[in-house]
Amino acid sequence: MKTLLFLYNPHAGKAHIASRLHEIVHIFQTAGYLTTVYATTGPRDAVEKLHELAGQFDHIVCAGGDGTLSEAISGLIDSNYPGNLGYIPAGSTNDFSKTLGIPSTELEAARIAVNGSAVACDIGSFNRLHQFVYVAAFGIFTAVSYQTPQEFKNMLGHLAYVLEGIRSLTEVANYHLRLQWDQGEMEGEFIYGAVSNSVSIGGFPNPLSEQVILDDGVFEVMLVRSPHSILELNGIIAELLTSEPSENVICFQTSRLSIQSASEIPWTLDGENGGKHCFVDIRNLHNAINLCCHVKPTLIENK
Repeated sequence: MKTLLFLYNPHAGKAHIASRLHEIVHIFQTAGYLTTVYATTGPRDAVEKLHELAGQFDHIVCAGGDGTLSEAISGLIDSNYPGNLGYIPAGSTNDFSKTLGIPSTELEAARIAVNGSAVACDIGSFNRLHQFVYVAAFGIFTAVSYQTPQEFKNMLGHLAYVLEGIRSLTEVANYHLRLQWDQGEMEGEFIYGAVSNSVSIGGFPNPLSEQVILDDGVFEVMLVRSPHSILELNGIIAELLTSEPSENVICFQTSRLSIQSASEIPWTLDGENGGKHCFVDIRNLHNAINLCCHVKPTLIENK
């Protein structure tokens, strides 16, 4: 009989996943899997547990938010797991599940997690020490996810991120950066940067969503220049929301990106605290993980 490890975050989102455990496990068993269930106990627990146990199972499924998915993928990459990963989105925002076309209802997602088609996806390497699934970012709004209390997220869902984001507008920091990528280099003042592989970032549409292909070996990069006034900042935000081209918003695709700054910059990786760094080296790990999903054909390019 095939074996499956179901790893879930009991505190993700509004903590509803625990109430559906019986039904979810029944779906796995109906698909022919002898299922082991494990509830994560804290940060990095998913990484460590999968690094230890993944090789003992034919299939892995994780449930939680973007952070849980990111930890699960990191653990599987570290353990050189050759199998597929299923995902049940159960967080407050679930950005990457939108890219994968996974429904937000737990039982439908559970069926796709064991019966869906497996597709190879690119993953990001951050300073060759950590991985990220869909976004590495710095600047305005990026601390919102990990600074918003879990209780606040559970009560208000995505609205909690919006409210915390509005508060961050009063704390805009400027960073002088030197950047190098596949086909160029640049130096200047910026308030925001994102290296992504997703149609949604922070619950909002990615202005580069039409360019997103999960397995094309490149990331979509967006950089926002520093405004000279609050009025100009408001204009830049409006441009981002309407996806209109602008001299203040720089966009390109690349398989690698290095960023150097004179001072330490706080980063977020898939909505979690990525630490502070003066130098960052980001690389695309082409087709690093196999995810069970139900995607829109335009988002996957079969090689």
